[in-house]
Amino acid sequence: MSVLRPLDKQPGLNTATILLVGTEDALLQQLADSMLKEDCASELKVHLARSLPLPSNVNRPRIDLIMFVVNLHSKYSLRNVEESLRHVDATFFLGKVGFLATGAGRESHCSVHRSTVVRLARTYRSPLLFCDPEVDGFRAPVAQRLVRMLQICAGHVPGVSALNLLSLLRSSENPTLEDL
Repeated sequence: MSVLRPLDKQPGLNTATILLVGTEDALLQQLADSMLKEDCASELKVHLARSLPLPSNVNRPRIDLIMFVVNLHSKYSLRNVEESLRHVDATFFLGKVGFLATGAGRESHCSVHRSTVVRLARTYRSPLLFCDPEVDGFRAPVAQRLVRMLQICAGHVPGVSALNLLSLLRSSENPTLEDL
């Protein structure tokens, strides 16, 4: 069993690579296509995986950001992400992992409650984004945000590091008792 480590590979010059992990192939592909359409000074590379660990015999570039995609309409999706997290080295959680919860727009049909995904993101001290990919108006802004996060994680934004990412994305709400 191989653990994914952030510094296994040397960075590519002006290249930023994201790994989208989730059970919904069509959704991941739509998200990847939307990201690749974004205007970006870096060369973007998007890799898709249903789960981790990744095959060890594949030659792949250094991964700058891992986004775990949880479909709120599927308990299997949540279990898959939870199992995949075991294959990520702890140093990746220093700003290079995030969660994307999909299907939040139809909360009455959810089999995974929002609070479960919020707890998961808090446990791993990682940013959490919500999106409803079936609505075209949501896909482009989420892709823009992911590209920006990826640029930060790849070190292509002067003065901002991946360690700052969570504090930059944190809402300005008052902290809850769990946060104190």
